[in-house]
Amino acid sequence: MRPLPSRRRKSHGLSLGVFALCLAAARCLQSQGVSLYIPQAAINATVEEDILLSVAYSCHGIPTIEWKYTSNWGMQKIVEWKPGTQANISQSHKDRVCTFDNGSIQLFSVGVRDSGYYVITVTERLGSSQFGTIVLHVSEILYEDLHFVAVFLALLAAVAAVLISLMWVCNKCAYKFQRKRRHKLKESTTEEIELQDVEC
Repeated sequence: MRPLPSRRRKSHGLSLGVFALCLAAARCLQSQGVSLYIPQAAINATVEEDILLSVAYSCHGIPTIEWKYTSNWGMQKIVEWKPGTQANISQSHKDRVCTFDNGSIQLFSVGVRDSGYYVITVTERLGSSQFGTIVLHVSEILYEDLHFVAVFLALLAAVAAVLISLMWVCNKCAYKFQRKRRHKLKESTTEEIELQDVEC
């Protein structure tokens, strides 16, 4: 004969069912909580350029937005703010960052050291959050080096032209001087010959 199911087992099964239902509802709410869209996950830039790290988010209420920077030199916080309020910008990025209510930031005059990973975290008031990453690669401007080389070569060409002109002028002067000297030598030789003829 089977033992009758006890009430304890029924309540245990019921509490497990309620727990699973609550967990599914929380998961559903969490997935609807914060969504983050990053249109460009990798950005290539050159030195001294202004860069827009563009994102868009959607959530219930006003979230907290935080940007961090990670590279070979470590991780540092760039800025944290709630849309519509004053942004808390770190000392390392003072006067170099502009924030937007959609979560985007703009970096002014980037350098090679700004290359790395930029991580955005959008946290809702209820605690759900979403993060995304943008990779920034900053390279030196090659045409500045080429410009320097071109100016240097133009300067060398100008110096060479001046030297060639001076050599040509010196050559002409030397030729005229030798011609004059030969002419004088010829005249003196002719006079000596005439004198010798007269003496004879």
